[in-house]
Amino acid sequence: MTAHRAISGAGIGLAVCLLALLPLAGLPAFYDSFLYIVFYWISLATSWAILSGFGGYFSFGHAAFFGAGMYTTATLSVKFGVPFLVTLPAAAAVAASLAVGVGAIVFRLKRLRGELFALLTLAVSFILATIILNTPIDGGAGILTSSVPLPHIMPSPSQTIYLLGMLMCVGTLALAYIVAHSRLGLGLYAIHDDEDVAEVKGVPTFRYKLAAFAISAAIAGAVGGVHATYVGFLTVSETFGITVPLYVVLMSVLGGARHWLGPAVGAALIAASLYTFTSGDQAMIGRGLVALVLIVAILILPDGIVPSFLRWRARWTAQRATAPLPPVEAPQPAATPSGGDRPANAQDSGIDRPVALAIRDARKSFGGLQALRGVTLDIHEGEILGLVGPNGSGKTTLINVITGHFPLSSGEIRLGGAPIQALPAHEIARRGVARTYQIPRPFMHLSVLDNVAMAAAFGSADHGRAASIEEARRWLDFTGLRAKESALPAELNLHERKFLELARALSAEPQLLLLDEVLSGLNPTEIDHAIALIRQIRDRGTTIVFVEHLMRAVVELSDRIAVLNEGTLFALGEPGSVMRDPRVVSVYLGKAHAA
Repeated sequence: MTAHRAISGAGIGLAVCLLALLPLAGLPAFYDSFLYIVFYWISLATSWAILSGFGGYFSFGHAAFFGAGMYTTATLSVKFGVPFLVTLPAAAAVAASLAVGVGAIVFRLKRLRGELFALLTLAVSFILATIILNTPIDGGAGILTSSVPLPHIMPSPSQTIYLLGMLMCVGTLALAYIVAHSRLGLGLYAIHDDEDVAEVKGVPTFRYKLAAFAISAAIAGAVGGVHATYVGFLTVSETFGITVPLYVVLMSVLGGARHWLGPAVGAALIAASLYTFTSGDQAMIGRGLVALVLIVAILILPDGIVPSFLRWRARWTAQRATAPLPPVEAPQPAATPSGGDRPANAQDSGIDRPVALAIRDARKSFGGLQALRGVTLDIHEGEILGLVGPNGSGKTTLINVITGHFPLSSGEIRLGGAPIQALPAHEIARRGVARTYQIPRPFMHLSVLDNVAMAAAFGSADHGRAASIEEARRWLDFTGLRAKESALPAELNLHERKFLELARALSAEPQLLLLDEVLSGLNPTEIDHAIALIRQIRDRGTTIVFVEHLMRAVVELSDRIAVLNEGTLFALGEPGSVMRDPRVVSVYLGKAHAA
């Protein structure tokens, strides 16, 4: 693998050197201009994808950051005589600052997602264009940049601009690759699929979105700075028009916006096609043909060219592979916090052990609906607490406020003695709280392995990228999903998705594990398997809160049972006594069960 990477790196380095020296080959200036345009669109499309493709925040306002960079370079170089190369970092900084200012407000408002975010970013372009047009920055006359002195990097100005565009393109692709293969990229992919779940799994979603927005805008600003000298004359109408956002979206979607190389492939194809078929007498016919090809390609390859090709190659490789997966050592049981080993079927009250989670007068209201009405409950280290109650009694709401998915209306929650009710969900996850969902909510565009590795990377253990992959495989072995590690969640059945939820929660190495109806929908054999796994998890010393309607499993697994009814703690105690309580029978189990 190391030799393969070395060869690949050498090949990429050689290609970059050849591209850098291409203008010296004596080719006509047309080729310098043509290749610069391709590099320009690759850089813009890739920068757009870092936020909108990776993170899923679809933007129509890329022209705002591109235009901010163009006008920064033009203003500094033309009106203040600042050297051209010095203006490029300034262009990137201005665009990034604009993005951070917008994002710091917008990303705190959860309702501003999807089409609302897209429209808001488009409005930013209009506002910025209006400000520039009505101030001395432009004033309506435009800015002439053709006289800006360029550094003598190449024999001619056109060759210098070509080289700057090429270096900008290479740098953008390198940065996109780094982001895609980093914790930031993994977090952005999770945000793209389900932002709320990503936050609960430990991803600092606000900070990651802000970072992606800043990186995306900074690249666009720097590209705009270079392009300001290429066009020679800036006008607001051309700079902030719909062309830039429209084309970057088309290019990214065609190539595959979720892959770091996808936008580059789409941009190269569209830019080359437009240049080839839309010049001359048949320009309109050429544009129509390009549009038709785009429509067909998007319909056939909805995920884009690069992801579709990689998926096809993975399936072809899987069909040819015959060797079994290498075994990975399954996680070994650990001692309980009390220091002694416990039988798998032990059912004691747990009151002699320290309190892992203390809930005091927890209340949660949704408008006029009171979902929790003052719940007070202690959960002890190393125990399994069964949490039961009728539908609508507040069980899932209690899990949601513990994990920070919903803020408490009032009350207090302490984890290991420290209050957590005011912490964001990702901080609570980092402190050792993990959960599953009643209806599985995997990240649908991430493989089974990456779903689990994401939770390992952002959980309490804070694994690096390589370590999180190894940890994920250990838990996939534990839950029996190792053979499906390359599959997407859509390819799993309900039983496998439930166990994917479990593996994802366990890979975070939680101190407190909240299982929300992990057995619902399983057949008897699958239920027995799940019960055995839950016992092994508890034997590792993990504290478990177990929400379930299947009474056999609740009684068999729980050390204590807490019954919720209408948002209050209705009963609490050992399984036998609670299940025989006439009040519990009346409100939850029913008289037929009691008979």
